[in-house]
Amino acid sequence: MFFRNESFKDFIRYYPVVSSILALQIIIWVLMYFNTGIGEVIFKEGIGFNYAVSQGEYWRLVTPIFLHAPAGFAHIVFNSFALVLFGPALEQMLGKLKFVLLYLGTGIIGNVFTYFVGDIMQFHLGASGAIYGLLGLLIYMGFSSSGLIDPGSRQIVVIYAGLGLVMTFLQPNINIAAHIFGFIGGLALGPILVHNVNPYTIKYRRRQHATSSGATFNPNRWRGRRFRINPNISAILWWIIIGLALLGFLSGFLF
Repeated sequence: MFFRNESFKDFIRYYPVVSSILALQIIIWVLMYFNTGIGEVIFKEGIGFNYAVSQGEYWRLVTPIFLHAPAGFAHIVFNSFALVLFGPALEQMLGKLKFVLLYLGTGIIGNVFTYFVGDIMQFHLGASGAIYGLLGLLIYMGFSSSGLIDPGSRQIVVIYAGLGLVMTFLQPNINIAAHIFGFIGGLALGPILVHNVNPYTIKYRRRQHATSSGATFNPNRWRGRRFRINPNISAILWWIIIGLALLGFLSGFLF
């Protein structure tokens, strides 16, 4: 479910919303990192700032979702990694509109609670609230009776979410409210967004191959079959997740 087997071109075609979000936040980060004029404007006008929100600049509840600290390379890397890992399956299952509502909705929920429980002069930015919203919905799917997530994928989500939530309280300069309430928002939206959702299915490129014997490739041969990840690949994925989490812990920039 979380193993990516598509080419770069197919990934963009199958998951246009995830691809667009990734491209947007990376472009914005590059513009801010190189201190371009437009990058400075985006940072100044888009960063979350509770006092500015109190003065009517409500767009700052949305724009921080797509901004990451120019000096925080690990910050955007981990959020992008999490989006690539968990976003595609949700985009396919929910559909484009519901996925956008989930991502933006939970990100906004995290920023709204940051405004209400945070210091009036608090600045914040990052997609972490939205990422935890994805995890919250996946947790809901994994423990509801919907049967949308297999046990192996559920374990990956639980470990990733658990490590992230624990480190939320261990790392300095973390927007705890965005993490916690983004996650709760994903859980709360579960009963609404999961209604009439179909399980994730692997995408295959439909191509025909002719041989000298006249044999052809049947594009429907895998339809209806459950895709099983090789145990070795599953173990590798576990170590990647754990390794990235530990790296984030040591660098002080997880999520």
